[in-house]
This record gives sequence, C-alpha cells and structure tokens, in this order.
Amino acid sequence: FTVTNTTKTAEGVILHHGTLTEGDAINLGDTVSAQVDKTRRQAIMRNHTAAHLLQAALREVLGSHVEQAGQLVDSELCRFDFVHFSAMTKEEIKAVEDRVNEIILEGIDLMIKEMPIEEAKAMGAMALFGEKYGDVVRVVKVGDFSTELCGGTHAESTGNLGLFKVISESSVAAGVRRIEGTTGLGVLALLEEKEGMIESCAKEMKLSNSADLVKKTTQLQSDFKAAQATIDRKSVV
Repeated sequence: FTVTNTTKTAEGVILHHGTLTEGDAINLGDTVSAQVDKTRRQAIMRNHTAAHLLQAALREVLGSHVEQAGQLVDSELCRFDFVHFSAMTKEEIKAVEDRVNEIILEGIDLMIKEMPIEEAKAMGAMALFGEKYGDVVRVVKVGDFSTELCGGTHAESTGNLGLFKVISESSVAAGVRRIEGTTGLGVLALLEEKEGMIESCAKEMKLSNSADLVKKTTQLQSDFKAAQATIDRKSVV
C-alpha cells in the first residue's frame, strides 16, 4: 500500500491515504507494518533544516525585519518566502549562501526538544506570526545560530546537509521575496545540469575542451562586431 498523503481527524487520528499496488485487499482489523522511504525522507530532512539555517542567515545579512511569509520543503528543494523591501543583490545572495554553508561545515548537532512555551520564548525561539501554539511546543535549535518552534522532521547534524546552493530569488508580492535552494544530492544534480549545459555549448562551438569556452565566446563576439561594422560601412556606401 503506497501512501501518498496523510490527514488528521478532529479526534487527532492520523489517516493514511494511498493505493494498494501489490497483494490482496487490506481488511478491517489487519495488522500492517509501515516503512518510510529512507532516501526521500532524508532529502526532506536536509532541506527542512536548510530552511531554518536560511532564515537565520537572511536575518544576519538583510536585517532583523526578515520574517517568514511562507515555506515549502520537499525532497527536491526548500522554498522560503520572507518579508523584505527589495530584490537581493548578487552579493547578498552569495553572503547568505556562504553563511549557510559555514554552519553546515561546522557539523553542529541539532537540539530537538519539547518544552513549555514560556521556556521556549525565554530561549528566543522564533515563532510564525499568527500561528497558534499550545502550552507545550517543540523547539529546534542549531547551536547559537538558529532557534525556532517547529514540528517537522530534521537532520541530526548540519553536516548531514552536505552543501547548500541557492537556485533562485524572486518577488512573490509587494514586500515579499522568495528564495529557493537545495542541499545534498540536489546540489550534485544541479552541478551535473550546469556541467551538461557547458559541455553542450562547447560541442556546438566545436571545442574539445570546455575550459576554452569563455575564450571562444569572446572571439566570436569580436568577430561578429567586426563583421557588423563591415556591413554597416558597405550599407553607407
């Protein structure tokens, strides 16, 4: 039985929705065993932890006015919407990316603990604006870098993330920006994609070594400008 979604009833019972892909029908009263897709779950854990590091890095680089305005985490990427008044510069994006990777390479163990909400507030735990919390909350703490209230799944250590790479930064609405990034195997996939593009360009330009791509591109631009100048002169005559 492949689970594709879960929901919670008003009584707090978690229901699993999906499709029977092998075997006989499942009957009322049957005992079943559940198994998590380990590869997918670990990728989600890495990206979720990265979202916490990303928020802390954004606040360091852009300012304490940065607040979460939305978030999506899956096995492919982490998407973080935040309050900010202008587009991020290339330098700011690099600073954020570098800061997240610094924390990753430090290999900081995460502290995940349930505690009274007042105790969590005293620790400086960040909460989502407008979100309702009970008397007992779950705190996810990454050293002295990030402390947030969160009920999601996370990596055991920042070192498990491998590396972090920003994919894009864009506008969502007035005063709200969106930044997307990926970790671990997602970074490797991104590198492979970029390498493929470089090799394809080199092949189109009939280069045996992709390292000569910049030199060849510069030469082609120079040749084009010279040819265009020649055409312009003949047109005048």
